[in-house]
Amino acid sequence: MLLPCALHFLLCALSCAWWLHGGAASRLKSPSLPIQPEREPLPFKGTSGCSFGGRSYPLEEKWHPDLGEPFGIMHCVQCHCEPQKSRRGKVSGKVNCKNTKQDCPTLDCDNPVQLAGHCCKTCLQGNHPLSSNAALSFCRCQEELQKSYNDRSYLSSEDVGPGESRTDFVAVLTGLKDSWLPSSSGVARVRFTLTRSSLTFSITYQRMGHPTKIVFLDSDGTPAFEYRVPKGDSDMICGVWKNVAEPLLRQLQSEQMHISMSTSTGQRDEVEGRIIKHRALFAETFSSILTSEEENSAMGGIAMLTLSDTENNLHFILILQGLIQHRDRDPILVPVRVQLLYRQHILREIRANITSHDPDFAEVLTDLNSRELFWLSRGQLEIAVAAEGQDPRQISGFITGRKSCDTIQSVMSSSDALIPGKTGGVGSAIFNLHDNGTLQYQVQVTGLTSDVVSLTIELKPRRRNKRSILCDLTPEFSKATGQAIGSWSRLEARHIHMLLQNELFINVATAQSQEGELRGQIKALPYSGLEAPRHELPTPLAGHFVSPPVRTGASGHAWVSVDKYCHLHYEILVAGLSPTDDLTVNARLHGLAEIGELDDSTHMRLLTGFYGSKAQGVLKDISVELLKHLDQGTAFIQVSTKLNPRGEIRGRVHVPNNCEFGTRSEAEEEEEELEDFLSKDPEEIKKDPHTCFFENQHYPHGSSWTPNYDKCFSCICQKRTVICDPVICPALTCSRTIKPEGKCCPICDERKELEDVKVPERVDEHPEGCYFEGDQKMHAPGTTWHPFVPPFGYIKCAVCSCKGSTGEVHCEKVTCPMLTCSHPVRRHPTDCCKVCPQEERTTAALEHSDMMQADSPRYCKFGKNYYHNSDSWHPWVPLFGEMKCINCWCDHGVTKCQRKQCPLLTCTDITRTEGSCCPKCLEDGMVMKASDKRQTWRHH
Repeated sequence: MLLPCALHFLLCALSCAWWLHGGAASRLKSPSLPIQPEREPLPFKGTSGCSFGGRSYPLEEKWHPDLGEPFGIMHCVQCHCEPQKSRRGKVSGKVNCKNTKQDCPTLDCDNPVQLAGHCCKTCLQGNHPLSSNAALSFCRCQEELQKSYNDRSYLSSEDVGPGESRTDFVAVLTGLKDSWLPSSSGVARVRFTLTRSSLTFSITYQRMGHPTKIVFLDSDGTPAFEYRVPKGDSDMICGVWKNVAEPLLRQLQSEQMHISMSTSTGQRDEVEGRIIKHRALFAETFSSILTSEEENSAMGGIAMLTLSDTENNLHFILILQGLIQHRDRDPILVPVRVQLLYRQHILREIRANITSHDPDFAEVLTDLNSRELFWLSRGQLEIAVAAEGQDPRQISGFITGRKSCDTIQSVMSSSDALIPGKTGGVGSAIFNLHDNGTLQYQVQVTGLTSDVVSLTIELKPRRRNKRSILCDLTPEFSKATGQAIGSWSRLEARHIHMLLQNELFINVATAQSQEGELRGQIKALPYSGLEAPRHELPTPLAGHFVSPPVRTGASGHAWVSVDKYCHLHYEILVAGLSPTDDLTVNARLHGLAEIGELDDSTHMRLLTGFYGSKAQGVLKDISVELLKHLDQGTAFIQVSTKLNPRGEIRGRVHVPNNCEFGTRSEAEEEEEELEDFLSKDPEEIKKDPHTCFFENQHYPHGSSWTPNYDKCFSCICQKRTVICDPVICPALTCSRTIKPEGKCCPICDERKELEDVKVPERVDEHPEGCYFEGDQKMHAPGTTWHPFVPPFGYIKCAVCSCKGSTGEVHCEKVTCPMLTCSHPVRRHPTDCCKVCPQEERTTAALEHSDMMQADSPRYCKFGKNYYHNSDSWHPWVPLFGEMKCINCWCDHGVTKCQRKQCPLLTCTDITRTEGSCCPKCLEDGMVMKASDKRQTWRHH
């Protein structure tokens, strides 16, 4: 098995602090240079966490590093993302790992046991289920658990798995009262979902323009996160805040955070509110935003409503803001009036007193009649709240089905049919509920055993095989396309309530399965923040598409898209998998050429492993071949399980894209973001807190320019800090040099006596020379220079030249000479190549320095050590020591490692000695298979 990238991170995080000074190596990362950087771990780019082993962790989070096979999870090593504040006040994360084995207590029992997932051994009592004869099965189970848990190293989704939870929050945003500017009349409602450290949000708003910026504020009112709203005409804003720092998570849980939203007009149209938890969010199926008709009112509210499960009672809770005008410390009771209206006619009215400091109000409207329920389903009922007294004020809004960025969808499988089967077919459906109660639907089915005879939306059957049909979609079903596209306009209020409570089902009956061949629950898929086209029908995944076809009860579907950076966004849902299959599900994406040869596929990429029924993530660094397959529709997503490792369900993916040159680097992404920023209004640039002010001019973060005070300098803006470096001239090997007027660096003087010069063939040179993006300067034909690459400055490890005939810039990495000394040094921090010190001149054929600078793949680097081809060693992990149970070797420049495989023990008395890799049988009862006595190694 190849050396896991997470191990490189751990080795560097624990013992390789030298990279912080390796500026020359990190400077090579630039889209302007055709040079590969040295493969050193870079510090976490963001300001809100740490990057470790390809995953991000928020500040203050602790974890056990997972190094992948064959190392596994280092339960005796605990890593911590510690906040670090720079001199400029910037907070970033630093990974600090420590060995916790030394903290294990001393045990007084004879045979302590190493429990799975624990660092320290444990004493087991005589009646413990893992004592005596159970120890053998425990050891086997522990190994299986370890292997299955290691699959989570591929997990890149935010899916809720074991040990994870979701928390919902809500906020009511109204105009600011404390400003000298006129207040806004706008009202917004925000619904949040916190999963681990990611906070997704759905925003609806009324009586204000399209928002451009959303800011999360901490308990001190300091901006903690800013979200730029993309342009569009949608009245729903969907976003995600990833890697929320631990201190901010605590503030969020204790309801100390606020959120503000503004439009391009600025503070005159800004709304703000506090983020709170609320018990009504779980049951809410209808909602309303309450606004005032007054201008600059700075008041509003929301209503969260739900129907009773069995009776036609409408429960509601009001959250009001700004309606009650009372600034005294002592709370008072304020009379309010709540009305249910239809076309300005009062249907119901409730009067009550609420406190001025806690203006929330809950009540029940009992026994709604059929007309009221009909108007409720059509979005025609209005709820109005008025404060009575000396200063009467009123807010109101129409009641509609609950709105969010979640997607209402269903995966239909034969395993979930009323009479379960294994047909290899699949069905997918997506729904969109409108304010007037109309439900639009798109349904597709494929891989069925016979023709479709009915397609219906149903309730959960009250008795076995006794179906309750609500809506028949069969007339809209096309046999030719296998799809049904239409709308259901007769939803009752009870149906809307059940739809948003995930209580409806969709059923597909065929000629051979009259009660239903496919069935699926209609439920909301939470918004994830990925650029997946959920408004379109997803790619169906079925055993029918596997080669050869697999008759399975499982099915699934996937949304896949390619963004402007040529990164692949995907969301995969599966249904009908048995619990045993569910433990080792993984999804792979590969090209058409690999069908039937999955294990040997050269373009196959592992997407993710997942627990439960959902996987999602972003795949970067995709090969050009795979992007081409996606564009041509010859790529496949395949989900495999332990029972069907070559694929249980599969589906063809067609994603048109313009990525003929492959994925784009992070530097290219940042460059494009900078270009977008530069295209803004200069006044907008001034408002950005990261801009620099230099020589009476504002420069955006990341930009570079030549200062007026000296043309032989280049300056860059790095978050309010201007850094100017002098131009570094390349070394010249000619005997005569001249310095052209207006240039910073000398050039070789190639002028000779006329009689010594032969007339060469004329080469047309580019009239203006070459333009280099790094320093944004023109360079004369034939000149050479060290490139300037923001934000790193001048790169002495590269030399660029201007080809006069074409005007093209050609850059190449400086080739360092082979050294014969054992301890080379870098004389100056900015030098590219190391040299031998004067006092040490050895003639060894190849020493440490040779391995450092040679490009040959014959040697391997592991940690700080270098190894010849075919060398083998036990890896040493900082804080953990030498891992004698793992053997590594160098295979033509590639480090490979594997764990020792222990023999199968059939004895009853098992022990493990200190320092040994495998458990052993006690001498008096040892029984071991002869074939298992020899030491074996497990290859991958």
